[in-house]
Formats: sequence, C-alpha cells, structure tokens
Amino acid sequence: MASVDTLITTAPGDTCAPDLADGPWTFDLGTPGYGPGASMGDIIPTGSPRQGALPAEYQRANNDELHDRIRAAKAALGRRVVVLGHFYQRDEVVQHADFLGDSFQLANAAQTVPDAEAIVFCGVHFMAETADILARPGQNVILPNLAAGCSMADMADIDSVEECWEQLTAIYGTDADESGRVPVIPVTYMNSSAALKAFCGRNGGIVCTSSNAATVLEWAFERGQRVLFFPDQHLGRNTAKAMGIPLDQMPMWNPRKPLGGNEPDALADARVILWHGFCSVHKRFTVDQIEKARAEYPGVRVIVHPECPMPVVDAADEAGSTDYIRRAVAGATEPTTFAIGTEVNMVNRLAAEYPQHEIFCLDPVICPCSTMYRIHPGYLAWVLEELVAGRVTNRISVDAAVAGDARVALDRMLAAKPRVA
Repeated sequence: MASVDTLITTAPGDTCAPDLADGPWTFDLGTPGYGPGASMGDIIPTGSPRQGALPAEYQRANNDELHDRIRAAKAALGRRVVVLGHFYQRDEVVQHADFLGDSFQLANAAQTVPDAEAIVFCGVHFMAETADILARPGQNVILPNLAAGCSMADMADIDSVEECWEQLTAIYGTDADESGRVPVIPVTYMNSSAALKAFCGRNGGIVCTSSNAATVLEWAFERGQRVLFFPDQHLGRNTAKAMGIPLDQMPMWNPRKPLGGNEPDALADARVILWHGFCSVHKRFTVDQIEKARAEYPGVRVIVHPECPMPVVDAADEAGSTDYIRRAVAGATEPTTFAIGTEVNMVNRLAAEYPQHEIFCLDPVICPCSTMYRIHPGYLAWVLEELVAGRVTNRISVDAAVAGDARVALDRMLAAKPRVA
C-alpha cells in the first residue's frame, strides 16, 4: 500500500487539498490556519501556537536522507529519548516511533520509560500536554511542530466552558438531590486542552476516551443528575444513546448563544448537555458512503469511529475507538472486506499490515487530519538533532497548578473500571 504522501503526489485530483503535496513548512509562516486537510475550513482561535521556520536543510532533504538522520540521532541519544507515534500519523513518521497507539495509550507508554530525558510526541498539542501532565519531573515533552493543534479541542475553550458552567449553575443550583447527586458533572473528552481537564478536576468531573466513554458516563451519573459533555457532540450523543438516553434529553450547547441556544425547560429535562464541537475528519463520513460500500461489496463489514455523526454510527455494523478498529481487523480469522470510517493514514496502514483482507476507507477522497499532517520527518529529524546538540526545542510544558487539577480528572478516569458482567 502506497503511503498517503505518495498517493497525494500521484493523484492530486483525488485529494481534498492539492496543497497537501507540499511540505508543511510552506504553511508555518503563512496565513494562520490548521493547514490543508480535513480541518482546513475550521476557524482557528486567535493566539493558537505557531511554528517558526524549519531550517532550510531539513526542507531540502529528501526522505531517504531524513530517515538516515533520524535513525542516527536516535542511535546517538539511545535511552535518553522515546518517540511516540499516533495511529493517524503518516507512515514516514510512524516508522521511527518506539510506541504506536492512541493519545492515552501513548501517554501511558511514556511512563514505561522513566529513564528517558525527552519524550518526542508525534501527535497533536493536547496529546503532548497530557504526556507532560503524566511525565515524571525532569522529562521534557517535545512536539515536533507547534502548529499541530486540534480543531475539535479548540472548539471548547476554558472561558466559554466556565461561562457555560455559570449559566448552568444559575439554572440548576449547587445542591445535591436526596441521593447525593449534584446537579451537573463535567466530562471532557481526552481531545481537549489541559485547561479543560483541570476544569473537570476542580469541579468534580472526569476525563474520558473513545474506548471508555460509557464507563465514564456511568461514573458521572452515579454522582450527578446530568452531564455536561465536551468538546465532541458526536461521541457524547452516540455513547448516551447506546445507554438508552432519549435524544430529546440531550440538548446541544452552542457557546455563542444565550443558554447555549436552549429554552430553560429543555435544559431542565436534560440528561446530557452536548457541546457544539466535532472532529472534521470523522464528520466527512456519510450514510451514502456506507450504502455505496454495501452495494459494491456484499457482506462488507463496516466499522466507524464514534466521533462520526449518529446516522453514520447507526448505519455501520460497529463503532469503536481507533484501538477497537485495529483489534477488530487483527482478530478477523477469515478473509474479510472492511470499510472503515476513520483517518486515512490508519486505514491504509491496516490494509498494508493485513493483506489477507480487503480494507478501504469509506471516504474515497484522500483527506488526512490537517494537524496530524503538520508532523513531517523533517521536523522529527530537526528536534532529534537539536537534542543531540544539547538543545530542547518545541517543549510543551503545562503550568503546575493546571497540571495538578488535570491529573485529578485523569486519575478519576483511570479509577473508573467497567463493570464485569
């Protein structure tokens, strides 16, 4: 299976943005934005991190040279560095990762190498923040390209969430009911800033991942009458719906409107208040794509990520986290046709790893995550060679007070164990 880089170069008409064929450094100093890819239409907040100019030698180097330099730098650093690669990274980066996984798997993986002085996180900003929160004192967490943010995470900022919380407190009050449950429990998806994780830690809330969202919601309902779920509306809706919560008890909160655009009665009856946020990658998948796959491949097994819109999840055979998707493919004992609704880099990697199956992305257009795509072998070579020279570049450091509160919410998540049937 050709890498996404190669596919973009050889078939530019089949990509969501021909600019993807250019190096990410082309966009580092240009117009502010997430860059070409699925999130290119999203509005980036003012003051979002920007990446300075990548030295010209890394821009000019071809892939073979960059790979040689990365391998040489890693060899020189030895156990002093660990490189983490997210499932959605391009193959040219993933091949150098010491660990491959989702955001929380990687943050935990970093804890297994306490001797490492530097953790190079090939992912996006909120992931590096989480790694820094969980890292031991003295470890430096590095993001190869500071412009690798997350448009979904940016859709819920701390000021908007605190304003929402004030309005909800004015409606519901703060007194617990006869069962001891408080009016609202805040739940933030892992795909959020450290500030929002800290907000949850301070206000009796918790963090969830796409794989344990149901367990976390059960934990929250044991302690609260309702949940404020942010930033991804689709994960919240799909999870709560599967738990039997009616859609009319899941109002949407639009932070740009008074009371989130809701009437007080709707909020009074709410069980889950959903933030108006989404993933632009998973928003691309449609029911029409699933119907087309079923028509062309009878017996196809359709698996989508729970960040997809509800009609897509309902039309699929299964929905699950990136690790669930990986395990589903790995566990198929007979040759199977899989149509998968998640980021194209991961889908193509699965197709290459399991050639006995026919595996393809539901979305026929090559449109990777804009921000994951900002990580390029050139940036990885640069930050590693800077470490060899004794310089730490692009360090991600979370304020100690914020990290402490965020760790509380993360620890609650770790303690929330699924019930054993």
